[in-house]
Amino acid sequence: MDAHAPTADATASLSPMAALPTAPTDDRANLVGLDRDELIAAMATIGAPKFRANQLWQWIYNKGAAEFEAMTSLSKSFRAELAERFVVRRPETTRDLASIDGTRKWLLKFPDGQEVETVHIPEEDRGTLCVSSQVGCTLTCKFCHTGTQKLVRNLTVAEIVGQVMHARDRLGEWTAAEGEHKLTNIVMMGMGEPLYNYENVSKALKIVMDNEGISLSKRRITLSTAGVVPMIERCGEELGVNLAISLHAVTDDLRDVIVPINRKYPIAQLLDACRTYPGSSNARRITFEYVMLKDVNDSPAEARELVRLLAGIPAKVNLIPFNAWPGAPFEVSTDAAIKVFADIVNAAGYSSPVRRPRGADILAACGQLKSDSIKLRRSEILRREAEAAAPAAD
Repeated sequence: MDAHAPTADATASLSPMAALPTAPTDDRANLVGLDRDELIAAMATIGAPKFRANQLWQWIYNKGAAEFEAMTSLSKSFRAELAERFVVRRPETTRDLASIDGTRKWLLKFPDGQEVETVHIPEEDRGTLCVSSQVGCTLTCKFCHTGTQKLVRNLTVAEIVGQVMHARDRLGEWTAAEGEHKLTNIVMMGMGEPLYNYENVSKALKIVMDNEGISLSKRRITLSTAGVVPMIERCGEELGVNLAISLHAVTDDLRDVIVPINRKYPIAQLLDACRTYPGSSNARRITFEYVMLKDVNDSPAEARELVRLLAGIPAKVNLIPFNAWPGAPFEVSTDAAIKVFADIVNAAGYSSPVRRPRGADILAACGQLKSDSIKLRRSEILRREAEAAAPAAD
């Protein structure tokens, strides 16, 4: 291990809270979210050999089977035994919304009743799935709707992988022919800060990238962070996925206000971590996300300062017109201001496309995701667990 990389314990201490326990609907173990070694161990508990785990891996992550009965290469008796002890559980769909531009947003519910939103954005040459990593968020970025929802808990590996599997179910991906896939890219840009749930996010993405499973290349996966500096190097070394930075300001004074994590990891520290991000190059540039807020961060002087800050970093800049949400305290920059800003950055040699909003009519655009989940008191969690465990009345 790199001497500078945080240990597992150190990583846990970075997160503002540990995941709360969930209350599944029954006591059968969910096989979704298990890696290869864990799947082998699960089969060992029922005396099944290693090759059974390999068969299950194929059925769950490559073929997308949601029921053991569909796993026809397994004997009927073994399928029955599996069904007694295990499940292949996906999140439950609470709401399925379609935008006029083809964007899909799903509100997904987990066994403990908590919910997150997942978004699929279709384009001519690709289809991108925006995946959540937490229920709510702890970062309280001022322009982000998710930031108005307090952090409830981290998502588990099963819940992160389950979002991808749910989308593949809904889009017919499991049986799609080569070249006809509607889900080609993943961005960890949904609800939550991925690097504050790194262990679960990392494990989930490794399952997604496995060549014998969902098999999505690391070059088609982007992880976005608001700047959890100590975890950035580890993310690059262990996952090698594309990195996106939610920057949104060029001075610490402003970023302290609109992206409060900056008070802990200021811009200079964040950009130093970007300069040494493993695997970054002109062919694999780091994306800097910059939301355009009218009269807040959109002046020509700020564009020139952004260029200065990015010196020496293989980078591109995504300019994001602010996507309004109910009660938002900002307005979107004018088209003229955005064009001047983009022209300055482009002239300096940094690609700076303007990311036009997708799914805004269903609040599925960047910065608009939110669920109604709330953090429960410990007493309420215990009460619900007791009710679930109590025998049914006659």
